[in-house]
Amino acid sequence: MLEVDYPTERDLHLEGRGLLLVPSFFCWRRPTALADPGLDPVLVYPVEKVPLSVARATDDGLERLLGRTRAAVLTEVAAAGARTTSEVAQNVGIAMPSASYQIGVLRDGGLVGSHRDGKYVLHTATPLGLRLLASGSFSGAR
Repeated sequence: MLEVDYPTERDLHLEGRGLLLVPSFFCWRRPTALADPGLDPVLVYPVEKVPLSVARATDDGLERLLGRTRAAVLTEVAAAGARTTSEVAQNVGIAMPSASYQIGVLRDGGLVGSHRDGKYVLHTATPLGLRLLASGSFSGAR
């Protein structure tokens, strides 16, 4: 049994259908059930409205968090606006396979975005990556 703060007294019987839980920034104060008898039940619930804040990093905090190489790769990508993997490798002073791997890890973590531009793949820092860099005074290790 699941009980939620709902404006009216209501019972919803799943009857084996399952319940889809949907977090929503636009849902205010209380959860809202979308109950169409022909569809699976959906419960939309509010998420925290306060923006996530990144704690102030110490001088070496970003490097300690990401590692020296990964922090340098993120800094290089952010400083340039858009870089190819070979440009990142050359400017950071690491091998191409290492640059490719580090960029992949940063992309999987939501800190770097990549897109194809002709025969090149360009990498850019995401807003989250830029925010992480701005939270401290990291200057990048090369």
